[in-house]
Amino acid sequence: MSEHPPSCALLEQLQTTLSAMPPVAAMDIRITGYENGVLRMQAPLAANINDKGNAFGGSLASVMTLAGWALVSLQLSQAGHEAEVYVADSSIRYRAPVYGDLLATARAAPDQDWAAFLALFGKRGRARVTVRAQIEGGAAELEGRFVAINKA
Repeated sequence: MSEHPPSCALLEQLQTTLSAMPPVAAMDIRITGYENGVLRMQAPLAANINDKGNAFGGSLASVMTLAGWALVSLQLSQAGHEAEVYVADSSIRYRAPVYGDLLATARAAPDQDWAAFLALFGKRGRARVTVRAQIEGGAAELEGRFVAINKA
C-alpha cells in the first residue's frame, strides 16, 4: 500500500476528538504530525509531572496508547472507513525517567500490514492490528493490539 499523507483536516478532526476527552485535555496532548507511517504526539511535562519532578508513568502510558489509537483511526479514516477503535491489550516497558516534554511516536509493528488490516475491516467490519509506540529517546515503549469495529 502506498503511503499518502493525510489531509490537515483529518489530523485536526483527530485532535478535536482527543481534546474533547477531559483527561486528554488536562494532559494537553497534541498531535504534532504524521509522516511515512509514523504518527507523532506530544504533551508538556508541566501538565504531566509527578512528585519526583519527572513525567508521571500514567501519562507516558496514556500518550503512547493515544498515539496508537490515533494512528489506527487515521489509517481507517484515510481509507474512507468510519470505525470505533479500542485498545484490546498492551504491554509497556519503562526504561528511564523523562524530565522534559513527552514526545511519542507510533507505527505499525514490523509484522503488520495496513493493506491487510483495511481489507479485513472492509470485508468483516472489524479487524485488529498491533502498534508499537515509544517515548522519544527510548524512555518507554508500548506494544498494543488495537481493534476497529465498523460504526454502521
